Amino acid sequence: MKTVLVVEDDKDVRRLIHRVLRDSYNILQAEDGPQARQVIKKTPVDLVLLDLHLPPALDTPQEGMKTLEEIRSIDPETKVIVMTADRERETALQAINNGAYDYFSKPLNFGEMKIVIKRALLFQSLEIENRYLREELSREAEFGNIVGKSNKMKSVFETIRVVAQSDCTVLIHGESGTGKEMVATAIHHSSPRRNEPFIALNCAAIPEALMESELFGYEKGAFTDATGGKPGKFELSSQGSLFLDEIADMSLTLQAKILRAIQDRTFYRLGGTRSIKVNTRVIAATNKNLQELMAKRAFREDLYYRLNVVSIRIPPLRQRKEDIPSLTNHFIRKHNKTNKKKVKRISSQGLKLLMDYDWPGNVRELENIIERAIVLGQSDILLPKDISLEKEHKSLESGIPSSLTVTSVAETEKRLIQEILRTTYWNQTEAAKLLGIHRNTLRRKIKHFGIVRDGTTPS
Repeated sequence: MKTVLVVEDDKDVRRLIHRVLRDSYNILQAEDGPQARQVIKKTPVDLVLLDLHLPPALDTPQEGMKTLEEIRSIDPETKVIVMTADRERETALQAINNGAYDYFSKPLNFGEMKIVIKRALLFQSLEIENRYLREELSREAEFGNIVGKSNKMKSVFETIRVVAQSDCTVLIHGESGTGKEMVATAIHHSSPRRNEPFIALNCAAIPEALMESELFGYEKGAFTDATGGKPGKFELSSQGSLFLDEIADMSLTLQAKILRAIQDRTFYRLGGTRSIKVNTRVIAATNKNLQELMAKRAFREDLYYRLNVVSIRIPPLRQRKEDIPSLTNHFIRKHNKTNKKKVKRISSQGLKLLMDYDWPGNVRELENIIERAIVLGQSDILLPKDISLEKEHKSLESGIPSSLTVTSVAETEKRLIQEILRTTYWNQTEAAKLLGIHRNTLRRKIKHFGIVRDGTTPS
C-alpha cells in the first residue's frame, strides 16, 4: 500500500482527508514543515499533500514553498500535491514550477483529489520503471558481452564502474580466455573517454623488431621502407585508451620506453627528433605471474608499480561455474544470429556436461564449443552428442568403478539442480526450462534429492 503524508495545520482537515483516503493508502500526518521533514527522513513516503499556508506564516505561502523545496531535496521521487486557496492560482503554478506535481484548490473536492493522487502515483511508478530500464540498458552497454551473476563477477563489475571514472592505469590479471580485453573495453566505454579511440595491441603477437614502431610510430627515412611518417598506437589513442595485452611478453628495452611514455606522457617517433605529447590512458593485461618475472628480472619493477595502480583479477570459469547457464544462453542467442540458426536451448544432459568440465580455455572455450554445437547440431535443442569437449579435461568419473559411477552421476545431477535453482533465484519454471525438463519433474527431483531453499540438504 502506498504511503501518503498529509501536511496541514488544521487538525479537522487532516482528519477528514484521512477518513477519505485511509481505505486506499497508508496515511501519515504532520502539522507543519519541521514535522513533515522528520517524517520523510524516518519513513519512505510516496506522495505528500502539502498545504502552502503553514505556521508560523499562515497568511503567506512562504513556509509551504520552503517545505516543498526541502521535501524535494530529501527525496526527489516523492510526488507533492499542494493545497491552496481558490484565488491563489498563480501561487499554485509557482509551486508546480518549483517541483510540485499538481495542486488542489480549497474547499477540497475529494473526488478530484482521488483521481489526481492516483494519476500522480501512476506517473511516479512509470518514472521509476523507466529509470530502472535505462540503468539496465546502460549497464548492458557498459559491460558489453561480459556475462556473469556470480559474486566474483559482480565484484569485477563494481570495480569496473569505480575505476572507469578515473584516469589511473589498470592492470588486468587473468588466464587466457577469461575476457581481459572485454574488461578493458568495458572500462573505456564506461569512462568519460568513451567517445574517443580505444586501441588494443597484443604484445605477444608482434615481432620485437616491429613493436617499437607499432607503439610510437616512425618518421620518414627511419628505416629502408619508411617512405613516409606514421603515427603509432600511443599517438592514435591520445584522449582515449590504449590496451596493452600480454604486457609481460614485451622486452625490457621496450618496457623502459613504455614506462617513460606513461610517466611523462611524451615520446619520440622512431627516427624522430620532436617530442610528442599525448593524453592516453593505459590499460594493461597479462596471464603471467609478474611477481615471479620481477624476481627473475624479466619484468621491470618500476613499470609494474606504474601499471598496477588498480588491479582487476578475472576468475577462471572453473571458479564461477554458476555463470555457465547464463553464458550458455548468451552464446546460443549470439550464434543463432550470426549463423542464422534457431536453437532454443541446451538440454539438461548437455548442460550437465558443461557444468562438470574443468574449462582450461575458460569462457573463450565455452563460446567455441557452443558455436560449434549450433553449427553442426541437427536439432533445435543442443544435446550431449553436440557437445565436443577435450576428453582429458572431462569429469573425473572416467576410471571410476561402475558401482560408484551411478552414485557420482546422481550427485552431479543434484549439484546441477542446486546450481540452476540458485542461478534462477528458485524460479522453478525458469529452472525447469534451463534443465530441459517439465516443472513437475523438477519438483519430484527436488523432493527426491531433499534440496531445500538455502542450497543445503536435510540430514
